[in-house]
Parts: sequence; structure tokens; C-alpha cells
Amino acid sequence: MAIDVTIQSLYALEHTLAKEYLEGFVHPWEALSGIGDLIRALGPTLDPEVYEQTAPQVWVAKSACVAPTATILPPTIVGPGTDIRPGAFIRGCALIGQRVVVGNSTELKNVILFDEVQVPHYNYVGDSILGYRAHLGAGAITSNFKADHSKVSIKAPGGLIWETGRNKVGAMLGDRAEVGCNSVLNPGTVIGRDTIIYPLSSIRGVIPGRHIYKRQDVLVIRK
Repeated sequence: MAIDVTIQSLYALEHTLAKEYLEGFVHPWEALSGIGDLIRALGPTLDPEVYEQTAPQVWVAKSACVAPTATILPPTIVGPGTDIRPGAFIRGCALIGQRVVVGNSTELKNVILFDEVQVPHYNYVGDSILGYRAHLGAGAITSNFKADHSKVSIKAPGGLIWETGRNKVGAMLGDRAEVGCNSVLNPGTVIGRDTIIYPLSSIRGVIPGRHIYKRQDVLVIRK
């Protein structure tokens, strides 16, 4: 089974303001350390007809819907048509695309969410990049920190290993990846484009694109 975990294989970059930034890397986790600086550089360049600066280093599209009980910390960009629902907690370093849903009690930290991502109910997404139209079911989370505090590695079938050099790496979801309710994506998870993860799954390592993950060792090609 061919394993490709490059940015080019996972993402259609026209669906994010981070396009030029991400083109400077080979693997998505390499981009995690600079998300905050990227947002601070992009913010002042945004069209004032489309975005307004609502707080220092926070830019929110005028067409976005932000619930009064949501919390948005800097630096953050929220794209047009995006829905930030009650109780959402955006902890900063969050580049949120167009028509995204950030649901009730969902927490974000150090993320790039491409256009039309949905994290709609009780999700935690940290140190992660979610591709175009990726979706987390209710209660699904990205675990970004190992219990032994060691650095996170990306492990693929066949013994391939990429060392990230980082203590915190969440999940890299390719375009249109679907993660079922109450699933846990363990540190260093990569899910390919158009792959479906069954509910209540515990995922580790690389799941290739266009597959269905039913349970450990049960992975079928998506037709």
C-alpha cells in the first residue's frame, strides 16, 4: 500500500488563506510552529470590506456569525460565512476558513481549518490541520500530547516513521475526511482524503485515503 503524507497529497490548497504558507513545506506537521506568525502577517492584509478587526490580532469576517458566549483569543482569523456557536473556545493561533462550523463547546488551539470544515459538537482540535470539508462527529477529538511527554512520531504501515521533533502534534485530516462520533485521534494521526472513520474508534498513525476504517486491522477500500 502506497503511503503519501505530503501536503500535496492531502489538501487542495485553494481552499485556505494559508495556501502560500503551506506550499513552503512538504509535510503538514512541519507547518504547525508558524501558524501564529502566519495569522499576524495575514490579518493586516485582509480586505476591510470583508473582515473587521474585533480585538488586537483578531480578524472576523463581517458575514460570520459569532455567538455572544463564544470566546476568541488572539491571534485568530475567522472566514466569511463561518458559524461560531455558543460556548466555543478558540484559544488562539487559529486560522479558520470560509463556511466553517465551530460548534457548541468546541475548543480550538493552533489549527488551520480549511473552508467548509465542520467541528460542530463538543470537539477538541489542537495542533492540527483539517482539510477542505473535513468533518468530526460529535465528541471526536484530536489528542495532541503523549502521556510520557515524549516527542510525537508519525508511524505508517510497513515501518515508515517520520520524526516531527514536536511534543504536540494532533491530527492531519485530508480533504473530505469523515471521523465518526466519540472517536479519538491519537497524537500524530494522519487521515487521507475521502476516508471514513467509524464511530468510537481509537486511531493512531496513518490511515490512507479513500478507505473505511471499521476497527483495528479492519480497513477496506472505499468504493
